[in-house]
Amino acid sequence: MTTPIRSVASSEVQSVIARAPPSVTFHPSPTAWEDQVLYFLLPDRFSDNSEKDYKDVQGNPVATGTTAKYGPQDNANAVSNDNDAAQWRDAGSAFVGGKLKGVISKLGYLKRLGVTTLWIGPIFKNVSELQTYHGYGVQHFLDIDPRFGTPEDLNALVAAAHKEGIYVLLDIILNHSGNVFEYKADNPHYTGDTFDVKGFYDKDRVPNIPLGKVDEKKYPTAFPDAAVWPSELQSAECFTRKGQINDDGWDRSPEYLDGDFYDLKDIALGDPSPDNFNATPALKALCQCYQYWIAYSDIDGYRIDTVKHMGDGPTRYFASVIHEYAQHLGKDKFLLVGEITGSRAFETVEATGIDAALGIGDVQEKLWRVPKGQVNPAEYFDLFRNALYLNKGSHTWFRDKVVTMIDDHDQVWRGNYKGRFCSDGNGPQLVVAAIALNLFTLGIPCIYYGTEQAFDGQGGSDQYIREAMFGGAFGAFRSKRRHFFDEDNPVWKTVAGLAEVRSQEMALRRGRQYLREISGDGVHFGLPSIVGSPPIRSVIAWSRLFAGEEVLCAIATDPNSQVSAWVTVDSDVHPPGSTIVLLYSSIADKVPKSVKVQDTNGRSIVQVTVPPGGVVLYK
Repeated sequence: MTTPIRSVASSEVQSVIARAPPSVTFHPSPTAWEDQVLYFLLPDRFSDNSEKDYKDVQGNPVATGTTAKYGPQDNANAVSNDNDAAQWRDAGSAFVGGKLKGVISKLGYLKRLGVTTLWIGPIFKNVSELQTYHGYGVQHFLDIDPRFGTPEDLNALVAAAHKEGIYVLLDIILNHSGNVFEYKADNPHYTGDTFDVKGFYDKDRVPNIPLGKVDEKKYPTAFPDAAVWPSELQSAECFTRKGQINDDGWDRSPEYLDGDFYDLKDIALGDPSPDNFNATPALKALCQCYQYWIAYSDIDGYRIDTVKHMGDGPTRYFASVIHEYAQHLGKDKFLLVGEITGSRAFETVEATGIDAALGIGDVQEKLWRVPKGQVNPAEYFDLFRNALYLNKGSHTWFRDKVVTMIDDHDQVWRGNYKGRFCSDGNGPQLVVAAIALNLFTLGIPCIYYGTEQAFDGQGGSDQYIREAMFGGAFGAFRSKRRHFFDEDNPVWKTVAGLAEVRSQEMALRRGRQYLREISGDGVHFGLPSIVGSPPIRSVIAWSRLFAGEEVLCAIATDPNSQVSAWVTVDSDVHPPGSTIVLLYSSIADKVPKSVKVQDTNGRSIVQVTVPPGGVVLYK
């Protein structure tokens, strides 16, 4: 892409959108998204392509580079004194230097981990003078932020990922742009009124460009770093101009739909109702932007930011346009995952036609707390049972309608204090159990970058759960200038083993799911639950059943000692006297290689032993 793009109507954009088979061959969608293992990374925080002592795609050691691998002696090497600690903290609030080329260089690391789909945080051009390293403050929807690389780098990344059997999802935003204009009022908050605007910011952050189609003769330096692009988004009517959502307004309609997401400017997408919906010019322009990126880079799906704040009408319109366009290119199952906070996640999936909801809120919280023994396991498993309001005949509906993950970059459910799973509550000793629960229960599982290296994210706010895998000035574990692409890390190795088993067993990807009763004496059975004060130190067992096969999964919530329990299994699949065989154990020499199915009061039971904080699978 050599010609700078200013408009969706340009020949550069329209000629790409017009691409179609058979003149262009596009990468096909997977057969089923529930078969995939996703991996979410923020491009600024993953790799700067300067590491050494890691393995390339072929598994060969890379000796070049300037950043050495992290070792235990490097823990807290960035915070040895108050001044250094302040510099480390400050570094975490700004761009630290991750690149798309860095992601390309680590595809071998990801493939060997068992990742089959990359979810890449927003890479489109942000406001150049602001440190929106997370990527959610877009200023130009038809360009890549130069801090991450170029459009050609994106093409190269997608092509290289596809070569390794890895799909690619891009994180996109429709609800808002970056902080591209200034109000006349000082720090206005939502009242229902429309506020006057001083103007678009110029490249020096002075709001002297009138809101409206930019006159580049009068403002010759407006492109590319001033105002908003493409030019179809420059009309005043493209923005709601209602001021920031108030602290108590995140669930109040229409405030949460029309207000600004902090200082990010809300884009006018249209009436939230899907009935008789008419798309606004802004929504139509954004649809063409995202059609362009599908055809340009051959990506496989989108994760849509802040869907709750878009409304069902705009979301349904976008989903229809993108799905139809992707199918036109031969991508019949182009994935649209919506970030939907609050209680309407599953209803929104049904109403809008997006494919899945990001499992934040109750799903993520329970997935976090169950392995730590902080809540009854039924509280997590019941989220996937038949619900009358869903009118679903089988809870397997959830197998491809929710993306589940332990850690992420926002942790909305945790409120004001943030920290990764490994930051508290015996997290480092229980992270294997948590990842097993994530990989082997219903949904499309996703690993947040660094979880496979047991990052702790200690610090309390968003920036601390966004450590740099490549080290730089803001590395994990309060370190700097040390990278974490360590395939000898025991957690990494266990995740790779779990992912391999998942890829081999269809029941673990598509099967029905049942939380199993347990017993200490083989006679008295019940679901594991808190008696007295948490935590539970027990076995949590569940079965995945598919086409006459059962895989029994069990994790231990005791971080220090192995635990044993009698567990019920399906008597039709495993009658008394039959044998089930060990598929996987996180510590293989500590558990029986096979167990005999016994009978008690007409039910089939087996005794399982699980390593401390570990996992076993039997079939």
